Order: sequence, then C-alpha cells, then structure tokens
Amino acid sequence: MFEPVKAGLGEFMQAFYAEVVPTTRPLVEFVERGFPYCVAWAPTRMVDRAEEMLAAYQRNDTRQEPTRPPDLPVILVAVAKDWVPAGREFTTQIADPVDITFPDDPKQRYFRVKAVAGDVRAQVAIFASDEPTAKSLAAQLLLFLDSPSRRRFLARYPFAGLEHEYPAQVEAPDNPASSIDTGSQNLTVLAVDLTLKCTVPIFMAPKAGEPNDGKGTPGTDDPAGYPLTNEVDAVSQEPIP
Repeated sequence: MFEPVKAGLGEFMQAFYAEVVPTTRPLVEFVERGFPYCVAWAPTRMVDRAEEMLAAYQRNDTRQEPTRPPDLPVILVAVAKDWVPAGREFTTQIADPVDITFPDDPKQRYFRVKAVAGDVRAQVAIFASDEPTAKSLAAQLLLFLDSPSRRRFLARYPFAGLEHEYPAQVEAPDNPASSIDTGSQNLTVLAVDLTLKCTVPIFMAPKAGEPNDGKGTPGTDDPAGYPLTNEVDAVSQEPIP
C-alpha cells in the first residue's frame, strides 16, 4: 500500500544524486561510483542505530567483489514504521467510497475509491569519513529540496492495468542536518528528517461472487467493474381520468 511512496522517494534521491557537485576529493569518487553503490535503504529510522545501519550496509556485497574497505561517503535512507493521519488543515481523507472511472481504461469500467492521507516520516543519513564531505552533501541535499519544483515527487499506484499518480509533498524543505554522535573520530554522520505528506488511494472492485460488469476477473490485476445501467426503457401512458 505504501511501497509506491518508497519507490517515489528512491527516484527522488536518484535525481538528487545526479546533481551532486564534487566539492571535496571523496565526492569526486562518490559521483563516479554510481547511484546503486552510493545510496541504499535502511530497515528503520537511524537516529539511535546509525553505526549498526552502516555496518549492515557494509556487509552487503553489492559489487560481488573480494572484500575491501567500504566506500564512503554513502547515503542511507529509512522510512519510519508508524503512520500518522494528516492534519485537517492540510487535507481531508476520503473515508466514504467515491464512484470513479478512468479515462484511459479501454474497458470503461466503474470502480470505487477511498483515500488515506497522512505523514510518512523519513530520514536521510549521510555517512562520510570527513566533516567537509558530509556537510557538502547535506547542504546540497537541502538546496535540492529548496527548489519549488523539488518539494514533491510522484508515487505510482497500479490498478486495473493502469498506473495512477499521486503526489507526496515534502512538508518543510529547511530541516537541519543534525549530527549523530557515533563515538568515532573517523566518521561523520549527518541526518536530515523529512515528513512526506502523502495521499494513498484504496481502489475498490467487486469481489468474487459479487455482481459485476463481466469486463474482467475479480481478484486479479484485471478486475471486473461494478455493474452499470446501460439502457433504460421508457413507457409513455395516458393518465386515467
């Protein structure tokens, strides 16, 4: 249900990586290394587990090569497990199903949709062997977020053979990059906390055994729609005096 938000955040980070300018020697290697070897997912928020998350990343042999010292800097991205409904001052959830059709649906089926709206908390942690490199990456990330065109990204939800795009918006682009104390003199960790305002659709179609339009198979990626009235017969009669 929320995986498209994570996928959209991954694309967002890839767009940031493509714009990183190497202002220190480690960043020269960072921009040449390639996105898959510079940015990775962590299983949970990293405020109190920064070194553990980095160690898990370093144990992951992404290059399938002989063991060697890990490449730094690296960026780890994590999403919190909790879910917080969005404040009513920001948006409104759609709790009661709404009738809907999709213009691009060649079968012109009739479905229903509800929508949950809430805050997805994410964290971007920058690990570097020196402070200037960590600060440069953090500053460039916050600069990237400060662009009005970069304060949101699209999450794509597949349904009925189509992809439906819903935006996820960064609540505030001016969050600080806070230092995480690891006790190591050779490691600088800066963490940026992000709150993503998301709207997630819940598409509804007839279940197996329920009345449907026969234009698909219930319970599959090509579902049938709800039955529609296709024809109305009108009969005219004279009123009886």
